[in-house]
Amino acid sequence: MSFSVPKSHPRYESLYYRHKIEEGFRSDVAAAAGLIAHGRGEAFDYLLGEKSSDFAIEAQTAAVAALLVAESPVISVNGNLASLVPEATVELAELTKAKLEINLFYYSDNRVNAIYKALEDAGAKQIYGLPEDLTATIPEIDHNRRKVDPRGILIADWVFVPLEDGDRTQALVKNNKKVITVDLNPLSRTAQSANVTIVNNIVRALPEMIEIAHNLKKSNQDLRKIIENYNNKQILAQSLNKINSNLQDLSKTISDKN
Repeated sequence: MSFSVPKSHPRYESLYYRHKIEEGFRSDVAAAAGLIAHGRGEAFDYLLGEKSSDFAIEAQTAAVAALLVAESPVISVNGNLASLVPEATVELAELTKAKLEINLFYYSDNRVNAIYKALEDAGAKQIYGLPEDLTATIPEIDHNRRKVDPRGILIADWVFVPLEDGDRTQALVKNNKKVITVDLNPLSRTAQSANVTIVNNIVRALPEMIEIAHNLKKSNQDLRKIIENYNNKQILAQSLNKINSNLQDLSKTISDKN
């Protein structure tokens, strides 16, 4: 990837991931709408302070525990995920023994093949959701994301759907699946409908989840207890309180300067 912004630039990391999304778009991995979604997420990240809060770590821990105890976990992959963190996605799937399944709203065979290559280049050995394998459907959905691989999402008990659209999250829940998501907007349908909502930037969340997975696999913690004690509504409330607190602090700072 050709990226010439110096690391001393105050917005280096933000610009770096914007460039990755742009490259993903040029290589047919990300859709044009994915660039807009990424920018919207960045706006919420500013409001959250651009760091992983305690509530995000708590949600990430519950999410990893769920993937580790799941009978048939699946990580659903879209273009933004494959553009931003393909290596981390593959590593998390390996650690949790989750299947990787490509699932797209803006569907084309070319995009599926481009994402397949991105995951394969990142080290994935088995990838589901290729065009010829989409022989099953999820009820309640009228668009392309209803098509799923019968060996993957269709039979999953826990589905990790980072950077997701809300109607599919709602449909998966209606079909008795537990859903994990990463969404910087705690007010979105996805965030409000999922069983575990990680209000964090995907580029921070996945590396942290990998570290959590290593730690949980070495520990004697009761993973089912972690899940049972988790309260997603409290996590969403804490994230909104964090945004409110940050805005109030910023307002006070600006006011004091005047």
